[in-house]
Amino acid sequence: MALGLLRRRRSRGGPGAAPDLSLPLPAGAGAYGCEVVDPLGQPLGGAEVTVTALDSHRVAAHGTTDPYGLFMAALPPGSYSVMVSAEGLTPARSNVDITAGAALPPARVALLPARQLELPPPGTWLFDPPHTAIRFIAKHVGMAHVHGRFTRFTGGIHITPDMDDSRVSVRIDAASITTGNRTRDNHLRSADFLDVEHYPYIDFTSTRFVYRGGSRWTLNGTLTMHGTSRSVGLDTTYLGTVNGGYEQELRCAALAKAELHREDFTLNWRSMLARGIAVVGPTVQLELDVQAMYRTPETPTPPE
Repeated sequence: MALGLLRRRRSRGGPGAAPDLSLPLPAGAGAYGCEVVDPLGQPLGGAEVTVTALDSHRVAAHGTTDPYGLFMAALPPGSYSVMVSAEGLTPARSNVDITAGAALPPARVALLPARQLELPPPGTWLFDPPHTAIRFIAKHVGMAHVHGRFTRFTGGIHITPDMDDSRVSVRIDAASITTGNRTRDNHLRSADFLDVEHYPYIDFTSTRFVYRGGSRWTLNGTLTMHGTSRSVGLDTTYLGTVNGGYEQELRCAALAKAELHREDFTLNWRSMLARGIAVVGPTVQLELDVQAMYRTPETPTPPE
């Protein structure tokens, strides 16, 4: 991507005309450019643009629009899918063909307001473990990323007519951590990290739902791990409700993400480095991919 080489100048065609973008192209490359605007037609800075090759499904360019809503990338010749998204707005997708030595006229992409999904009916919703995953990604010092998950947990969502009063609680069995390497997993369970003998559970209890537009929410709450409690915010995307599953139960789904700093929970990675212990890095990306079942007298708990 050649954003650093981009020269931008506005067209003399008057207000509303597409900008004239020019880019010094590497030999054999073509260029894609777009101007992203909001529902009122105003330039939208900070919109996320992802360009993916259709043949390999690899991301060829990724970035955000500048304060004028502009984005441009130099690309090898080929066919691409372009996804443009911004918080609270409906993503826009299009396909484009790139030719060597050619810069396409910049596309004007107008993002529309996102449709708010209907919220789950009030009541208690219990996590369905076979269809729920609690995952994490951490960078191993000096090596690639470590991917792991927790296999034993319980949790639920209590939905009230006023979402501000709704609550979520999750309890994770810390000893159920797994990364696919038995030696590493045992070390993660040890006193150097989670110390599961003294702190067997990781708990999250929400304090507030904050609506961000469209299907986006921030779920504020308290995370307790390794004997320490900290306030965290989960960036949450509500995926809707559906009748499905074993007995056509009513289900809802959501995807929540957060970045945790291990030293906030007294997991001191610097001291372990000083002792020569190979550790994961100081930050951990946490992801909860949740499917919950509506609790009724007929289905008091999710199936085993």
